[in-house]
Amino acid sequence: MELTSPTELAKEKVLTVQDYVLFCVQAVANLFRKPLYLIDMVRQADTIGVGSLPIVVLTGFFTGAVLALQASNTLERFGSITLVGQLVSTSMVRELGPVLTSLMVAGRNSSGMASELGSMVVTEQIDAMRALGTDPMKKLVTPRVVATVFMLFFLAIISDLVGLVGGLAIAKLLLKLDARQYWANAWETLVFQDVFMGLVKPVIFGFIIATIGCFYGMNARGGTQGVGRATTQAMVAASVLILAMDLIVTRFLMATLSYR
Repeated sequence: MELTSPTELAKEKVLTVQDYVLFCVQAVANLFRKPLYLIDMVRQADTIGVGSLPIVVLTGFFTGAVLALQASNTLERFGSITLVGQLVSTSMVRELGPVLTSLMVAGRNSSGMASELGSMVVTEQIDAMRALGTDPMKKLVTPRVVATVFMLFFLAIISDLVGLVGGLAIAKLLLKLDARQYWANAWETLVFQDVFMGLVKPVIFGFIIATIGCFYGMNARGGTQGVGRATTQAMVAASVLILAMDLIVTRFLMATLSYR
């Protein structure tokens, strides 16, 4: 393994961040230039959204169920077991639903995009597209970014709803709570700020997932080994960046929105 000086390593990381920012700007700018490749966007939406639906539903259901089960132990000590619905709804809508859904989609699609585009790069298909006068960024990257942002928004909503159903299953079957009381507590505790936060995060996370996956795929080098490295790096980078942005976005929204 070749040793690299800290200065060179820092320069390399800064250059990577700069290239990624320019990559994102170009991907967004392509939305305002024709053609838009709407068929590709629909095809990617089907692959990313519908293809991720089973894992998102399972993750949301079991997350809500475990959350209700864990919370019941603490709430029961204070005689507040009926508040399980409130805890599940606020936790799923504001935090767990968007974050876990994004992590699942990142694991499935960000690595997939890096693998697919990386394979096209090393087999010189990207160069062939340029030779034929087609912009690879506009044809391959922008449709994936639009489709991921659009579909993750709805996947997060589905995850929230399924998580509430998972919490209801535990509340009804194990905690012997009334279903109507559970739903009443779950809906009444939500305010505009909670819902807004839960809907903003998937849009940001979806952009991160698509751009990270496409960025590492389009910059893959070194044959099949390079594609493997790009796939791993895309998944790791997307997951870490989602968690970091979650902290930043949460802090920003809590500071700007009026929470009761």
